[in-house]
Amino acid sequence: MKTMKKLMIAACCTMAVSLAAQAQTADEDRMLTNAIKYLDIPYAAHTLDLDGPEELTLNCDEVDCNTLVEYVLAESLCPIINGDVSETTFAEKIQMIRYRDGQVNGYTSRLHYITEWIDNGVQHGFLEDITDKKSSDTQTIQLSYMSTHPQEYKQLANSPENVQKMRQIEKRLSGQTVHYLPKDKLPYNGLAWIKNGDIIAITTNTPGLDIAHMGIAFYADGKLTLIHASSVEGKVVASNITLAQMLKEHKNWTGIRVVRMKK
Repeated sequence: MKTMKKLMIAACCTMAVSLAAQAQTADEDRMLTNAIKYLDIPYAAHTLDLDGPEELTLNCDEVDCNTLVEYVLAESLCPIINGDVSETTFAEKIQMIRYRDGQVNGYTSRLHYITEWIDNGVQHGFLEDITDKKSSDTQTIQLSYMSTHPQEYKQLANSPENVQKMRQIEKRLSGQTVHYLPKDKLPYNGLAWIKNGDIIAITTNTPGLDIAHMGIAFYADGKLTLIHASSVEGKVVASNITLAQMLKEHKNWTGIRVVRMKK
């Protein structure tokens, strides 16, 4: 396991965990409380793509949209003992969230496509697909982006073997139908069934991709917005516009999938 910048989990991921413990919050509040702690943490892409064999990497000093959600979810799943979260337990949760069946077995064992990331969480009982129950709209998943753009990925660029493995994964995942909420059906004030702390995965019409961005649902002044790692702002922010507005401003964003932590 690689812990970046030699920071302990207790220091870099649980700065306000005692507040959550005292409050005895519900799951949704705990997810939101933990997400808020990451505000202003710097954005950095590819923090998991290091030299050498694939290892479990923990780096709470800088995050992208995916790792932010993973760290918030993992901490929220951890029991709080004496006002703290065990580093070992946190690492175990991250491994189960990030890797297929919780097993680290090379680069392609990481759940790169969020469709499979969600499926893995539902299968292992720590995620619930809310859109599957609440939205009748569906889309058919067609994945090919990583295998057709290997130059964009350090571990694929010079590895035909990994490209072939990724192509097989894409083929296996393609063709399945998932429920989503089209962006024209999301009001500015959100929907009653979307809660604070829900995981928001933004769907896309980019060929070969399923999800373009992720974040944590947050209602500000009664309007649904997003806590997310922003590459534009270079840090984790609570968006100053609604999620509905964000979706409208991005032509290739088509809607959302809503996923909830399940304990």
